[in-house]
Amino acid sequence: MIHANPRSAMVALAAAFLLSGCVSFGAKPPTQLLTLDAAQKVPAGAGRVAGSGRTLVVTDPEAPKMLDTVRVPVQTAPTSVAYVTKVQWADTPRHLFRQLLAETISATTDRVVLDAGQFSGDGGQRLSGELVDFTVDEPGHSAIVTYDAVLTTAAGVALARQRFTASAPVHGKIQATSVGTPLNAAANKVAADVAAWVATVKD
Repeated sequence: MIHANPRSAMVALAAAFLLSGCVSFGAKPPTQLLTLDAAQKVPAGAGRVAGSGRTLVVTDPEAPKMLDTVRVPVQTAPTSVAYVTKVQWADTPRHLFRQLLAETISATTDRVVLDAGQFSGDGGQRLSGELVDFTVDEPGHSAIVTYDAVLTTAAGVALARQRFTASAPVHGKIQATSVGTPLNAAANKVAADVAAWVATVKD
């Protein structure tokens, strides 16, 4: 019969306790994950052949550090920002917004939209820009999306530049369950306006 040494057992328990205090299993997951849903979608099975120069490369917009995060910022004052608790984006807003732009332009114009990895250098245009706002404005109780769009040729020659902005009201308290719908609505309005503008710009 084997008897454990009480001193050894106590040392082992103490070591296990100390070790457990050093191990982190990650932060508590958010209550909700948000994404963007395009109001205008390309029908399943739809095909399109682009004529020369009718392709469009949509790139990820630039974004300030405040927006280049999965957290949802709230502008509480001109120089103050907080973040909504218990919620985050499924990806950074600039990646989600690029996908929304691409889907909306594909669904509402005659452009064949490509991402940067698919670009073949066939003389199509390129849409880039900066996501200036993708926030909840606390004083105005609204979601605001602002995008500075730049349309260039494949060679990098600027064709047009324009700022697009939209807002949607936040109903009720600013919290995890109330911010997703208005941000999605404002983003879709901006995407629709950008698509209409792209359709009018010629080389």
